[in-house]
Amino acid sequence: MKELIILQNEEVITLGIETSCDETAASIIKGSRKILSNIISTQIPLHQKFGGVVPEIASRKHILNIMPVIDEAVKKAELELKDINQIAVTYGPGLVGALLVGVSAAKTLAYALDVPIIAVNHLEGHIFANFLSHIELEPPFLSLIVSGGHTAIIKMNDYNDFEMLGQTRDDAAGEAFDKIARVMGLPYPGGPEIDKLAKLGNPDAIEFPIAKIDNYDFSFSGLKSAVLNYLNSAKMKGEEINNADVAASFQKAVINALVDKTIHAAKESNFDKIVLAGGVAANSALESILRNKCESQGLNFYYPSKILCTDNAAMIACRGFYKALTKKFANDRLNAVPGLGLLA
Repeated sequence: MKELIILQNEEVITLGIETSCDETAASIIKGSRKILSNIISTQIPLHQKFGGVVPEIASRKHILNIMPVIDEAVKKAELELKDINQIAVTYGPGLVGALLVGVSAAKTLAYALDVPIIAVNHLEGHIFANFLSHIELEPPFLSLIVSGGHTAIIKMNDYNDFEMLGQTRDDAAGEAFDKIARVMGLPYPGGPEIDKLAKLGNPDAIEFPIAKIDNYDFSFSGLKSAVLNYLNSAKMKGEEINNADVAASFQKAVINALVDKTIHAAKESNFDKIVLAGGVAANSALESILRNKCESQGLNFYYPSKILCTDNAAMIACRGFYKALTKKFANDRLNAVPGLGLLA
């Protein structure tokens, strides 16, 4: 297997592959943070009529898309496959069939090109998206990860040194957004629709409860139930429901819980930098409120570009680059781990 030359790290070419859910993505980065290409083929229109991702359909579409997407990423980077020095691939968490497509493609290419393969945790990848948007950003910092499947506060002490402070005990914030959106009859994906509708409503119209937990953990199942009970009760009584007010009030409760705990964790940990990451980071209200709160508390706030908030392969390639510096390479027995935990 070809050895990477450590003294020339910024010349290393990394191919990133991401297929954890319904985006088939491939990216080429040079060195640690220079994006040469970032190709994403989304399946959202395909799954909208079902109101959510259908795993089998997603897997079949990944099989069709994976090689054309990789070819396009290499072409857009103005390179050839032989120029790739290493391959980083998401191996979990996610949908097992979808993950297997990316992992299989990565292992096949790594064997054919005789290059190392790096197994990347999808959630860690989301944190690294910030390095691509902010060249000056360096650890240590505190990261709030908010996605469809996970919500957590993590200390990033160094590029390969993480510490979990707290996470959701039940529903993730993104999962709660999607479930409430579905009940309200909003199209998939529900999170952006709630964000859009909330702009038209009064966030103080309805006081929804949020779980009070002493540590840095979160709980959103009670809030979800409270919103569902409010909607069902109003329908049974024949009362008019202002969907914009419901969306705004629900979103406010979620964001207040996320922001308050994150700021408190940063203060208690003596960190002066907060990084927002994950698909729900694209929520405009969350980004704005956390940014303003950080400014008022004298904390530096970092947030990836919109395209890097969503599932993409550039963040996977970036995470893979830094993991490769420790020579933690996978072998040909690498498999998909759909239930992979944070920082596993």
